[in-house]
Amino acid sequence: MSTKRTLVVGDIHSGLKGLEQVLDRAAVTTNDTLVFLGDYIDGWSQAVETINFLLSLREQYHCIFLRGNHDELCYEWLRGAADNPTWFMHGGEATVNSYNKITEAAKEIHMNFYEGLNNYHLDNNNRLFLHAGFTNLKGIEHEYFQKTFYWDRTLWELALSLDRKLDEEHIHYPKRLKNYNEIYIGHTPVTRIGKTTPQNAANVWNIDTGAAFKGPLTIMDIDTKEYWQSEPVYTFYPNEMGRN
Repeated sequence: MSTKRTLVVGDIHSGLKGLEQVLDRAAVTTNDTLVFLGDYIDGWSQAVETINFLLSLREQYHCIFLRGNHDELCYEWLRGAADNPTWFMHGGEATVNSYNKITEAAKEIHMNFYEGLNNYHLDNNNRLFLHAGFTNLKGIEHEYFQKTFYWDRTLWELALSLDRKLDEEHIHYPKRLKNYNEIYIGHTPVTRIGKTTPQNAANVWNIDTGAAFKGPLTIMDIDTKEYWQSEPVYTFYPNEMGRN
């Protein structure tokens, strides 16, 4: 009998070919729970195909889909928001080009997917999953601004800067980090600190290994911390720039 695993999936950024490869390498089964940390699109050319694939996965596996900032930007554009030049520069142009090839009915299905994304997931073992972070010292239920869940970078910066010798009971230990046993995020690629594997700081795990840039896409078993990676995603799209 296959072991039940909870597998967390880093930022995909339309890198469908990398996603297919890493799911295969992780030997995902219907016993597994897949937690996707968001940013499904914006980067490589397969935005529409990536969402279609995720919709098909949802029919076969237990999937939890979280909201990323890029997903929100795409959703706003699909709803009729004015073109956002900054978004275009950070992967949005490839997504727009992808969506310009499909019908309005198909776009509506995707809009429903984006609208139904969760801002966070808290499991029975007090492990928190969200795209970016939170700022309220009391935790997610007390957060004033919902967009923080998929835009914040201060949680990861805090974890990285924390003195590893500081005891959790010390008065200076960050209260934010005491709320949860573990926190899983994406959003800020670990390639920014010269890494291409999941990084742990304090009780925060960053699973964004730079698939939108020069890194691989990563899946990690949250219990064992074993992880699987695709080939660097850019190698699947040799004639594209992604977000490089």
